[in-house]
Amino acid sequence: MTSTLSRPLPVSTAPVDVPVRPINGQRPTPSTPRLAPSAPYVRTAGLQLSTKAAALVLRTARVSGPVFRDDAAAITGLSISTVNRQVSALLKAGLIRERADLTPPGAVGRPRVPFEINTAGFLTIGIHIGFKTTSITTHDLMHRVAGAIAIPTPQTGTAEEIVASIGESARRFADRWVGKRLLWAGVAIGGRVADGGVVDHPRLGWQGVPVGRVIAESIGLPVSVASHVEAMAAAELVVNPSEQGQNFLYFYAREMVGIAFSVDGTVHTPAAGPPTIGHFPTGTTQYLDPDGTGRLEDAVGDSGILHATASAGLDISSIDGLRTAARTGNEVAHAILIERAEVLGRTVALISDIFNPDHVILGGQAFTDYPESLPAVSKALRATSVVTQRDVRVARSAITVQQKAAGAVALDALYADPLDALSRTA
Repeated sequence: MTSTLSRPLPVSTAPVDVPVRPINGQRPTPSTPRLAPSAPYVRTAGLQLSTKAAALVLRTARVSGPVFRDDAAAITGLSISTVNRQVSALLKAGLIRERADLTPPGAVGRPRVPFEINTAGFLTIGIHIGFKTTSITTHDLMHRVAGAIAIPTPQTGTAEEIVASIGESARRFADRWVGKRLLWAGVAIGGRVADGGVVDHPRLGWQGVPVGRVIAESIGLPVSVASHVEAMAAAELVVNPSEQGQNFLYFYAREMVGIAFSVDGTVHTPAAGPPTIGHFPTGTTQYLDPDGTGRLEDAVGDSGILHATASAGLDISSIDGLRTAARTGNEVAHAILIERAEVLGRTVALISDIFNPDHVILGGQAFTDYPESLPAVSKALRATSVVTQRDVRVARSAITVQQKAAGAVALDALYADPLDALSRTA
């Protein structure tokens, strides 16, 4: 295990709420199964494990439930009276429920009735806007995916028209969940996310696009927005909050590459935007980067891999096709994927040596969809890093990483301050 940083990075902990105005006076129709507020809000996601009393009790219900109140007090460090007040408030709000059927025989009084998170009545909507594909998901309060669709990211129209089209698709998907109360929407997207969900996305050619506002107006729900790699790191915290005292580096690779860093239960979100690593040098390659750009993203991104595949003379048009060819004996296809792994492993090593985190998490389909290349990642990392025993692991969310990231953003406000968040949906 490596040593922790001597001092945490500065973290912005003040989410920004921005009231949203309707476009041309149009609002969502009342026939949808939502209880939308009259003025939807856009919130810059905080991406941290909240220390508010209600949030601590709700997290205990999610992670350890069904749980008794005295056990919740021991887990959270709150007094039993504080736990009782928060449990009562969360029960009244419907976010948790009691399990009288699990009460010990002979027990007297509600403190001996365990409680758990309520997964029956509420859902949130997650939207991950990718360069080529956008995923839309619904999530229960446990962060589990209840339903999912994938649509091509629209390629024509202005940026706001594209976002509005995605929002309309999300609204239609949300309308399927009759009988559920939809609480919040979350958007995970590449590029820089400024206050109020305004996005600069150089890869898509977007600058100053009010993604949060447009989605909120399309769906009729409060919306949180976050950079997608930071959201993926937040999803790791949601999955395993017990590791909040450790610092980790999250490294993502698919069509785009990026990193995020978590310190003491908070994902670091620089005011200037996420760190940019797509221009990092790749070093010498045999198959990758046939145009000789020397840039990481051009070499290891999905589009770059397909360009290398075509330059190598292979008649393959998709990453899935390349993986299939590699698994069925095509040596060139396998060599391309192995070289991708080697370049990524070297890059992970160099960045890890700068941050020196407690552990490194590898996310994205470049790592998870061809596990045969993971030994090459590991070998290149060990050969490059000055740290001989670095803790490196593959993301728990694996192939659903984009969905889990969007879900973490959709649940961010509820997990941070559940009673306040719920009041905005009433």
